[in-house]
Amino acid sequence: MVWLLPTIYLLDSKLKKMEASVCLPLIHALQRGLQKRFGEFMEDPELISAAILLPKFKTSWTDKAHIIKVGMDYILRHLDAMKDTQENESQHVVSDEDDLFSSIKTVPSTRASELDVYLTCASEEMELLHSFPLVKKLSLKLNTPLPASAACECLFGFAGQLFTPKRASTNFENQLIVKLNNKFKM
Repeated sequence: MVWLLPTIYLLDSKLKKMEASVCLPLIHALQRGLQKRFGEFMEDPELISAAILLPKFKTSWTDKAHIIKVGMDYILRHLDAMKDTQENESQHVVSDEDDLFSSIKTVPSTRASELDVYLTCASEEMELLHSFPLVKKLSLKLNTPLPASAACECLFGFAGQLFTPKRASTNFENQLIVKLNNKFKM
């Protein structure tokens, strides 16, 4: 999904540049089709953030400032939550004296500076994320697809139809392979 928004926004900008050409009705139809099909995704904060957290794109895939702001707000909110979780896990029992003077110890906010440094890096390689642990963790969370079981369920459903007492003599695996590969027949 990380490639979806940059691709749509790039396609949309190229279509806008082509509006001066002869095929204006076709261009408008394509733009309406993109908006109709992907309109709800084009302002989804999670998808915007996923694209920003991919080193190849960062914030260069769109020139719409409000879209980038939505993504950045989402990222900052989640980085704050991740940082708070990390701090809570790393806290240990402190003495009354340490607790009394804890308010004068100021720890600079690393989430904003980490994100700013990440965005200013010129590298487009995925290894860049290793230098920014919180950004990497959020990037992995947003850019890792959930596995789908629809194909497996379909296969097992068909396997249930094949594996009957009447067909016990036939080779079960071969029939499944033939069924799955029937679209490759010549």
